[in-house]
Amino acid sequence: MSESAHISIRGLSKVFQSGGQEVCALSGIDLELARGEFVCLLGPSGCGKSTLLNAVAGFSLPTSGTITVDGSIITEPGPDRGMVFQEYALFPWMTVEQNVAFGLQIKKVPRPAIRSKVDGLLAMLHLDEFRKRYPKDLSGGMRQRVAIARVLAIDSPILLMDEPFGALDALTRRNLQDELLRLWTELRKTVLFVTHSIEEALYLADRIVVMTYRPGTLKRELAVDLPRPRDVAGPAFNALKKELSGWLMEEQSRHNLEEFRGATGD
Repeated sequence: MSESAHISIRGLSKVFQSGGQEVCALSGIDLELARGEFVCLLGPSGCGKSTLLNAVAGFSLPTSGTITVDGSIITEPGPDRGMVFQEYALFPWMTVEQNVAFGLQIKKVPRPAIRSKVDGLLAMLHLDEFRKRYPKDLSGGMRQRVAIARVLAIDSPILLMDEPFGALDALTRRNLQDELLRLWTELRKTVLFVTHSIEEALYLADRIVVMTYRPGTLKRELAVDLPRPRDVAGPAFNALKKELSGWLMEEQSRHNLEEFRGATGD
């Protein structure tokens, strides 16, 4: 592990039991993230992106290999890793401010400190006027802002994000991407972000890790050396988009060929 690594994944494999058979979801993953780096995992559905993210979160232990954070092996979830899901995962019986405060209450943070932290986050994410609303009264984009605020409240140095904007319309998605980049610039969390969108990965990441079809391995890595804010219509952006598209199409073709061979018995 390099001295600068915040997260280090070494020789990670994950095998599931399905219908009495073993299914290899991940195989031989080696990956490091530097402190404060924004890395996107990019790949088609079923390639193991979320499985890898869940292993880093500590929700699912690897079959073999190790994941370390600051040199300590991950064996369970912890407050050093905050998770944001696509489905928002808010408590419907709690208001916005109650949802954001929940993790702090579990940690038994003093009430004045909770109030100060929640007030600051609601202001930072433009949620202050919605603090007394319930999740059912919010749009999808607003719910995701609350989910992000709740994770930021516990001040995890690592943010794990599993396609958090995948269910949103294009305009809301871009607004939240910009909001996330603003927060990341201010707070400098280490971010591991799962997406199947090439454009989203290029817009957000310092580095993009492309995964293969199952078993998921690391196919290629791409350092995105473009200044922010990034021009999605610019020639440099679209040249990288074309390159990434080619890599993903290679995987699609390989997957289609394997399916054809399986169907024909070749």
